[in-house]
Amino acid sequence: MNFPENLKYTKDHEWVLIEGDQATIGITDFAQRELGDIVFVEVETVDQQLNAGDVFGTVEAVKTVSDLYLPLTGTITELNPDLAAAPESVNQDPYGKGWMVKMKMDQPAEAGNLLDAQAYEALVG
Repeated sequence: MNFPENLKYTKDHEWVLIEGDQATIGITDFAQRELGDIVFVEVETVDQQLNAGDVFGTVEAVKTVSDLYLPLTGTITELNPDLAAAPESVNQDPYGKGWMVKMKMDQPAEAGNLLDAQAYEALVG
């Protein structure tokens, strides 16, 4: 499995790329493998201010639907427009073309609560 060093991770299997006060969020390689073939990603929270831990959307696989949890407090500014036509990109490239949302962080210090690559790798074993 792949655990890019430049990302932060949550115990709920989201990854976060932090660039200034902006964050890009998706699900990890581990999560997409556990879910199986992803057929739909639903996010109806664009332009909404949410708290860390709030559900920002769902990901639907062939056998299950799973909630997506926002790792940081802030406003969702963008949904990956390619996911509507190609949700399978989450399986094929979870850290690249399979990103889900971008957000503006309200409290960048919250990023200190996230896991680094080694801690996340230890979590998923």
